[in-house]
This record gives sequence, C-alpha cells and structure tokens, in this order.
Amino acid sequence: MIMDVIIQVLAQHWLAILLSVLVGWLVRNRYHNGLNKYPGPFLASLTDWWRFIDVYKRRPEVTHIALHKKHGPIVRLGPNTLSFSDPEAIKTIYGLNKGFVKSDFYVVQQSVVKGHNLPSLFSTTDNDFHMQFRRCVNSAFAMSALVQYEPFVDNTTKLFLKQTENLYVEGGAKACDFTRWLQFYAFDVIGEITYSKRHGFIEHNEDIDGIVSYLTKLFNYVAPIGQIPLLDRLFLKNPLYLKLSQWGLLNGTMPVAAFARARMAERLPELQTEKAAILPTSEKPATLKVQTPDLLSKFLAARAARPNFMTDTLVQTMAVSMAFAGSETTAISLSAVFYYLLRNPKALARLREEIDEAARQGRFSDYETGLVTWAEAQTLPYLDACVKEAFRLHPAPGLPMERVVPPQGMEIVPGEFVKGGTVVGVSAWVLHRDENTFGPKVEEYRPERWLVDDDVDEEMLEQEVGGDEGDEEQKKKREKRKQEEEKRIKTMNGHMFQFGMGSRTCIGKNISLLEIYKLVPSLLRRFEIEFDDPNREWEIVNAWFVKQNNFIARFKVRDIVKPEGKE
Repeated sequence: MIMDVIIQVLAQHWLAILLSVLVGWLVRNRYHNGLNKYPGPFLASLTDWWRFIDVYKRRPEVTHIALHKKHGPIVRLGPNTLSFSDPEAIKTIYGLNKGFVKSDFYVVQQSVVKGHNLPSLFSTTDNDFHMQFRRCVNSAFAMSALVQYEPFVDNTTKLFLKQTENLYVEGGAKACDFTRWLQFYAFDVIGEITYSKRHGFIEHNEDIDGIVSYLTKLFNYVAPIGQIPLLDRLFLKNPLYLKLSQWGLLNGTMPVAAFARARMAERLPELQTEKAAILPTSEKPATLKVQTPDLLSKFLAARAARPNFMTDTLVQTMAVSMAFAGSETTAISLSAVFYYLLRNPKALARLREEIDEAARQGRFSDYETGLVTWAEAQTLPYLDACVKEAFRLHPAPGLPMERVVPPQGMEIVPGEFVKGGTVVGVSAWVLHRDENTFGPKVEEYRPERWLVDDDVDEEMLEQEVGGDEGDEEQKKKREKRKQEEEKRIKTMNGHMFQFGMGSRTCIGKNISLLEIYKLVPSLLRRFEIEFDDPNREWEIVNAWFVKQNNFIARFKVRDIVKPEGKE
C-alpha cells in the first residue's frame, strides 16, 4: 500500500523531484570541501562540465592564464578542483614524500590489454607501484647514460639533415610542414634509442602505420574526457568493451604497441610470432645482437634482474611509453624553439653568430654534415638561453598536472589549508608567466633573461656607483650584481615545470634534452630557415600536449663555417 502511494507521488511530481535532486546536487558541489571561498567561474563551482567544454575548445591554457590574472594565485576550476599559480605551491604538491597521488585524469590515459587497465610509469596513480617501476629502469635514463645513446641520435640526425636537403631544398624550394617534420624526427630518434630501429618516418616522409594520426586522436579524447573520468568508463573502458577485449573479440592494440611487440620478439625468441623479424637499423642481417645497449635491452635486463615485478607486459609498456609521450613533447619543444627564433630575427642572428664563432674557433668535431655533439652544445650559452626561453613560453603540457590531496589535508601555501581528496594542480603555462619569478615582459620571447648580461650590469652600475668611488668599490658592486643575477637565474631554473617536478618528473627528460640541444645547432649550421609566409601565425591546439599546426618553413643550404685558416 505504501509503495503504491510512493509510486503515485513519484509519477505525479517526478519533474519537481528531479529538479530538487538536481538543485541539491549543485548546491552540494558549490560548497564541497569548503572550496566555495575560492574565486573562479561560477559554473565551474557547480559542475565539471564547465572544464570539459573549456578543454574541448582546445585552448584551456588561455583560460587558465586569464583566470589567474583576474582572481590571483588560487582559482577554482571545478567542484573539487583548484589551480595554483603561486610558485610555493609546487614544493608542496609535487615535493617528495608529501603523500599526493595523481588524479583519475591519468587513468584515462591507460591503455587496455586483455580487458585490464595497463598502468604505465606515467599514468599510474599508485605511488608504490611507480616507485618500484622507476627503480627498475631509472639507471637507463640517468644523465650519465646519455653518452651511450648519442650514437643513436647521431644516426637519425644525419639522416634528417640529408633528407631535409633532399626533400626541401633540391629540385626547387619546397615548403615544409616543420612541426610534422620535427615529429617524424622525434619518433625516429626515440625508435633508434629504444629499439635500435627507426620507425621509418624520415626515410618515407609519411606517417608510418598512422601512428601520428592515432596519437592525435588519442590526445583529443584524453584531454576533455580526463576532466570527467567517469565518461571514460562509459566509452573506452566500459564493462562490455573490456569483456570483449578480454575474450579477444576486440583488438585495441595501438600501432606503437605493435611495433614495440615486434621489437621484443626479435630479442626474445619465445615471443616471436613471425617467421622473420625486422632487424635493427644499426645491425647487419647476419645477427640480431645489439652491440650498443639501447633502452629495450636495458628494460629486458631489468626483467631478468627482477622477474617477479618487471614482466614482459611492463617491458612493453615502458617501450610504448617512450614513443607515446617522448616523441610528442620533444617535437613540440623543437617547434617552439625554431618558431620563436624565426619570429625574433635578432635572437636568431645572435645564436647563429655564437654557433659560427664556435665553428671558426674549431670547437666542433664535424665540419662535413654540421652535426653538433652534446658536449659541444653545452659550451653555447646563448643556445641554452634560447631553448629555455622556448620551454618557458611554450611548455609541452597544457593542463594543470593534477594531484589529489592526501586524506589528512594539507596546507598548500601558507595560510591555505585544503581538505583531503581535493584535486589540486599547477599549469606550466601559468607558472612560467609569473613576473616575480621570471621578471618583466613574461609574454615576450627574451632569451637574455637567462643570461648575466655584462653590458646591462655595467650600465646599472654606472648609475649606482658615483664617479668618486674607487675601482675596488666598483669591483665589489659588480660582483654583488653578478651574484644577484646568478641567484635570479637559479630561481628561474628551479621553477621550470615543462617536465614536471618531484618523483614524477618525466623520466625521459634527459633524452629529450639530448635531442633538442643537438638538433637545433646542427640544423642552423647546415641551413638557412625562414617562414614560407611570415604573416601567417601558427595554430595552437591544446589537447593535453600543446601542439602547433601551420608552421610552414623553407630551407636553403648554407656553407658550413670552417675553422679559421681552413676556409
């Protein structure tokens, strides 16, 4: 009888009841965890759909910068989400042993294998799993290991320089989709370093197996869906899809994963499914032995050392992750370096002069192809300034790097205690534009901000030091000014966030730097580079990683500057 009455009331007043529930849910969101005290868009405090729509528009970094300019160092981006721009926040959120874990945004990026999520070193939200996984492979990514990988980078870079001339110089000037061409380079370099075999992007000048296209679609999905991770469980990770995958009726294997699996099969006979495996680029057909240890060989060594943890699946996951994020972020950073140089002719001229002067002094070992070694690149301070300024203005990740506050809550910045379970994060695009850290004119590309400029120092000292002060006093003030400048630059370096920070810093950071610091001077030694149309701006697409489109360039071969007396 009572049930009949309840059903009758629901039938008669379902709309009012539904609206009441909705209003109650929105009010709960608005005041959740006491976050209503923080400023931000009103709709963002009610529902994560505000974030979803903003990210779906592909320029959320513009929104985040504007919101922080308007509201200050803390902005509410969702019912349970806060964005911080205070540099002090990164020490708490991303510091070691603070208890923060990655949010479910990263779970969306996990691939599915046989019906189960496959966490990677990047996408896992389990700090203990991450610690064990990283301990297995960390030595392979140490700065000291770079010297082992440089020959792999050299192989691909020489081919890249040759193909750039063949495709975009000889037979008439042909315009180059520079961002795409640099992504081909980054993919083939990481293939060489990981498997001793390039994917073949540069040789064929095409998207091999649709890998680039696949990743573009994947990130276009990940970025907005990651704002409401529940949606991923309705789409790609719904129970029906997972069960069909588990039964083998659906094959969601990424093309990069298929390539990685084939390379593993070459090293592990028990995994071979093909009659003939494709041989590494650097090897002769007679053998599969890899003489120079590549990353895959080191991952397999970790598998042998810790078989209870480092399974074949994790080896493959690690190999796939290298191409998954490594190629995308490196290509974005390379594009940014060249774009800003072309947009700032004075900076380009100064960098070219630094490189040419080093060449005239005989500081390069290669005067045939123009290739620059890692060690040689480290002697070029203006190159370093140009790269860092491109990192600052255009960091590859374009969304806050989300973390979940530990259950007991945490004081993120002095005076701001945030309850446990709240999602917090810092965006590199916002942080890198902090004037207190990076100085004035943060929207401008000024590599000089990374240098102790003696001319500026002298000019300032001339104003500060009276003419009647002796040389000793002036020397002390110059030294003090130099120390202040060095401290300022050290502070800037300490707040660069393009590779993340803390225990979850991008493990491939050093490899990416190796590629960038070698290719930029090598290309500038070998070619004159200019815009196809200087009036055309590039198009920026923020789908988690902030990729550039319509960066069209032209190349002209230039004579490689020889040491003085050997012209």
